[in-house]
Amino acid sequence: MRGAKSAKWVAIAAVVALGATACGGGGDKGGDSKAAIDPNGKFSVEVGEPQNPLQPANTMESNGSIVIKALFSGLVDYDSNGKIVMVNAQSIDTKDNKTFTVKLKPGWKFHDGTPVTANSYVKAWNWAANPEHKQTNSAWFADIQGYDDVAPASGKPKSDTMSGLKVIDDNTFTITLSKPIPYFIYKLGYEVFDPLPESFYKDPAAAGEHPIGNGPYKFVSWQHKQSIEVARFDGYKGPNPAKNGGVIFKNYAKLETAYQDLKSGNLDVMRQVAPRDLPVYKQDLGDRAVDQPYSAIQTIAVAFYTKQWKNINPKVLQGLSMAIDRDTITKTVLQGTREPATGWVAKGVMGYQPNAAGDITKYDPAKAKQLIKEGGGVPGNKISIQYNADGGHKEWVEAVCGSITKATGVQCTGDSKADFQADTNARDAHQVKSLYRSGWVLDYPFISNFIRDLFGSKADGNQGGFSSKEIDDLIAKADSAKTLEESEKLYQQVEKELPKYMPSIPLWYYKVNAGYSEKVTNVKYDQSGDPIVTGVEVKK
Repeated sequence: MRGAKSAKWVAIAAVVALGATACGGGGDKGGDSKAAIDPNGKFSVEVGEPQNPLQPANTMESNGSIVIKALFSGLVDYDSNGKIVMVNAQSIDTKDNKTFTVKLKPGWKFHDGTPVTANSYVKAWNWAANPEHKQTNSAWFADIQGYDDVAPASGKPKSDTMSGLKVIDDNTFTITLSKPIPYFIYKLGYEVFDPLPESFYKDPAAAGEHPIGNGPYKFVSWQHKQSIEVARFDGYKGPNPAKNGGVIFKNYAKLETAYQDLKSGNLDVMRQVAPRDLPVYKQDLGDRAVDQPYSAIQTIAVAFYTKQWKNINPKVLQGLSMAIDRDTITKTVLQGTREPATGWVAKGVMGYQPNAAGDITKYDPAKAKQLIKEGGGVPGNKISIQYNADGGHKEWVEAVCGSITKATGVQCTGDSKADFQADTNARDAHQVKSLYRSGWVLDYPFISNFIRDLFGSKADGNQGGFSSKEIDDLIAKADSAKTLEESEKLYQQVEKELPKYMPSIPLWYYKVNAGYSEKVTNVKYDQSGDPIVTGVEVKK
């Protein structure tokens, strides 16, 4: 969910995010090809309450992201191999990786009938970058020339528009970065870069409660902590029109409750089943059970702003990492549905490399105790791991804590928050007491999304306050590479340096372990682990 978001911060013990493209990895085995389909039929998907209003630049977690993706479409998306697919953009050209010329496909309209123009993007980005508007993902525009004038690190803003954005005509605009970035076009697939209609600016708060987008679905209603309903937008011009009449995103406080509703036919699509139900869900659902990898990782993040961790020796965190028996926990508590992580970058992402973390993800109680001792010990000899109770995390958090305590003697407990909204709010407010569960799903399929966007000192996704000049300098070097391939290699070198700093503790790579009801068919899941809602077909 990303949720990171931000990429997207991941809410559940598996994932969420969404897949608005017709280009995701498969989960359905074909469904009942003979079943009659109702093209206007609606279906339901399990979610939690979004943390913030439904504004594209204000969503850094998966519960909000899945809805934003249904309501808005941006310039580009990605296919199942991570390659760029043009959506609202007709072309994005650059000769130097610094200035990009964007041409839009003509004829696109927002749900209120107004045209989607170059200004719809430029004005939206300038508004979101302005710190007065308190958008969670405002720093995502920091690469654009003039961002520092709009959002200076200190002092008053010099401008309310970024000099790097220029409207050429209704369907053309240019983006000039402060310095070349070889992977910038990949970033443009993230929801923060979606356009906004003119009506948004009359009352942004109201627009967040009743959003008007340009995506495959239009907004119908939002009953907070109950459901969000969207309906197919028949005027949609994109490559992924909805094959159904709409979606009801149903809010659940517990995944166990959602699973019972799925089995009884009161819910149609789940994003993840809870650990309790993992041993039986394949038997219960048969061909409707989904088991596939996707690009997300679970870690234990560190609240470096707390007294406990402010000046900690990284050896202590290395030791805690080596005290976690990932193999046993993933095989038993998580029923083989996760794969122990050996680095910080999720599988399936351009730049992923095995064993990037070296020995620090290997279970070794003796070495763990030694490293903690060499690092000066855990302050207070006691830690806690914050998690959201609605995401199916309790069992594995308790198992991780048990493993740490048994191996090292450090007392470890879970710190449960009622739901994902409360969990992310506590992180944003710097109220985490010690450590916290962090799940991150890709925003774009390049390694920088798991390094720069989480561990850069000024990154929005860096909620724990990790800061290292050395890592920042290495990130800057990777960003200034002449080619995408060179940037990828330099980022891989950055990842191999992270064990010296321990910005977080990698746990495991995610898989989608989910399912769907007998009412729907053609249910597939994308690289970010979300059901591709536009492709779902509802049976008559």
